[in-house]
Order: sequence, then C-alpha cells, then structure tokens
Amino acid sequence: MNTMPLTEAPASASPAPDAAPQSREVIVSVRGLTKVFKDFWGRPKARAVDKVDFEVRRGEVFGLLGPNGSGKSTTVKLILGLLYPTKGHIEVFGHSPRHVATKSRIGYLPEESYLYRYLNSQETLDFFANLFRLPKNQRNDRAKQLLEMVGLSQTQSRAVGEFSKGMQRRIGLAQALINDPDLVILDEPTSGLDPIGCREVKDLIIALARRGKTVILSSHLLADVEDVCDRVVIYYGGKIQAMGPLKDLLATPDAIRITTPALSRETMERVLAIIRQDVAQDKVRIDTPTQNLESYFLAVVQNARQAAAETSGATSGARVADYLRGQAGSAPSSDRILERLALPQAAAPAPAPLPAPAPAVDQEKLEALTKAPEPAAAAPKPALAQGPPPAALDEANEKLSSLLRRKE
Repeated sequence: MNTMPLTEAPASASPAPDAAPQSREVIVSVRGLTKVFKDFWGRPKARAVDKVDFEVRRGEVFGLLGPNGSGKSTTVKLILGLLYPTKGHIEVFGHSPRHVATKSRIGYLPEESYLYRYLNSQETLDFFANLFRLPKNQRNDRAKQLLEMVGLSQTQSRAVGEFSKGMQRRIGLAQALINDPDLVILDEPTSGLDPIGCREVKDLIIALARRGKTVILSSHLLADVEDVCDRVVIYYGGKIQAMGPLKDLLATPDAIRITTPALSRETMERVLAIIRQDVAQDKVRIDTPTQNLESYFLAVVQNARQAAAETSGATSGARVADYLRGQAGSAPSSDRILERLALPQAAAPAPAPLPAPAPAVDQEKLEALTKAPEPAAAAPKPALAQGPPPAALDEANEKLSSLLRRKE
C-alpha cells in the first residue's frame, strides 16, 4: 500500500466514531480561576493557576495537558474542593466543589496511589464502597466485577503493600469507579502500566464516555490523550495557551494524504505526472504506511497469550464491569462474566439432589446404634461380677492393715 501526503494529516485519534453524541449539559464550569500560593508571611510565592476559563460537558473526555508545574494538578484539586481558589468561580454539577452530595458523584484517581498497605484488594474496595454507604451485596458484586476488569481477580488475597506500581494503579482505578461516578477525574492513570494495561484503560475511558459519563484526564503521555480525548487545554505558566477539539488542533490544513492499495509502476507514474502539474516535485512524498508500536505490541501479545502460564500478578483482557457499561455496549448474556458466574446459582433447585445419598448412610448408622447398646451393656456385667480372686483380696487387706498399724 502506498501513501502520498495528499490527504489531511490525521486530524485526531479521538474516540471511536460510534461514540455517543455529547450532551450540551455543562458538568464543570470554571471562570476566572486563579490560585496563588503564599509563604508563612502571606506574601505571594507562586501563581499556580492564572485566570483560567473552560467548560466540560456531559459525555466528554477532556484533557489537561502541560509540562510539570504548569497548573494541571492544582486545577484538579480546585475542582475537587481540596484547595480553595484565590479568585474565580468553579461549579461542579451546578454546585460548589465543597458540596457534600456532589462529591458522591465524583470518582478520583490521584497521581500517587494512597492505599492502606495491609488491606488486600477485596478489603480495599469494600472500604471505599463503605464510604459511599453501598449495601453489602452491592459492594461485593461491584468489587468482583472491578477486580476482574482491572486484572486483579487472582491477587485479591494479597496485601496491597506487596503490589507493584502498575498493580497499585489498577486497584486505584477500581476504587475510583466503585461508586459508579458521573464525573471521573484521572491524574496520570496509565503511569506504571504495561502497554496492555494502557490500552485497557483507554478502552474503559471510551466506554465511560459512551455511557454519558464525563472524564477529565490529566496525563503526560500525549499518545494516550490523543487516542481518547475530545477536547484538550494546554497549560503553561498557569495559563491556558491552547484549547479546542483535537481534530481542529491537530489538523494540517496545507497538506493532503491519499492512501491507496499498491499500484503498478505505470499507474503511479501517471498519477505523479498529473500531480506534478500543480505541485513542485520536492513537495510530493511517497511512502508505505506503518502501524504504531502499540498496535504491533498488542498483536504479538495476543498471538502469544494462548501459551501463557498462570500468573500471580495482574492479568488482562477482561471486559469493562457491567455496571459501568450500563445500557451502552450491552452484550449477549453468554458474553458477560458475571452472568456466566451467576448461572449455577440461578438454578437454585439443582443442588437439592446432592444430599440424597446421605440419608441411606445415616439410616444404617442409626440402625446400628439402636441395636448396639443391649449387647454392649450386657457384656461388661459378667466381668464385674467375677471380681478379683480371693487370694488377691486377702493380700490387699493385710497390706492395708499393716499400713494402719504404722500410723498408730
């Protein structure tokens, strides 16, 4: 296949084309946001965020980009109500970020995982689910789905403190989704993950957006942002330097790329002759398209997975948890993990025949026990009636008498 740079450069690797249309409902509204950190004496020390304005709508994947110290994490903490703005206004679901009921609709994965190291995976998710007052059966159900989704179902009995960084990111992502949030804020979600884990996190983000969830993603891995984000803002020095849809920001309006199947040499010469009538020869480039390294890596792993041994670490390839998928992306019941696991339990009457053989054994034992006492009770009586021989009794009496005389 030949490629000539005669199409527009790939506008964007944004979410899949069948993604659900975005709503115009504003979930996060930021107006004139400014945050100045001060020293002990109240003097300005650093202006982390400076007069920032943007909106995030329902069903949108919104990216926060910028170099270290540009204000991304500060903006996230201001949206969460963990920091107070120096100036400006923030609304989340139409309320202040410090509104308690609003916080229950938010899921947050911080840049560093803050977990109780002596709890295992199941206990960790149960703890966070308890914070949202989820009933016990729902906590257990969601924890099972999430552990399967993030590839930790085989390690749920291990303490979180023993996990690698990548595994801690996986359990951290699970705890951020335990409450089925409407707004998901992810700070470097793929940090420490292997390429397969990165791909699965991106698939999860797209699935959440399809369901109408709103995702705010902060990451330094621009390829990940390019794959999933609809719109981005780029920070530098606490200010927004660029903002807009990725397809508009990344488009190259002065170049076109045409991709065709492999052409014969004669056809190629005719095409080039026509193009060179309007374009200088040094402006035309012909090459063979290539796939990116991530796609190649995933294909190699997929081919080798059939021969893979069991592992005590994280696994991959699980579906997004059913409760997170909602109505979007619904699959046949035979393809749902939880439904497959639930099938034996759904047929409740089936286990009933199992105890059937037991009564026959118990009946025999009962019959044996009811007959046994009579001969058992009669047998010892002759032995007790015989008693010790007379000579032995006389000898014992003499010993006892001698002992009594000595005491006197």
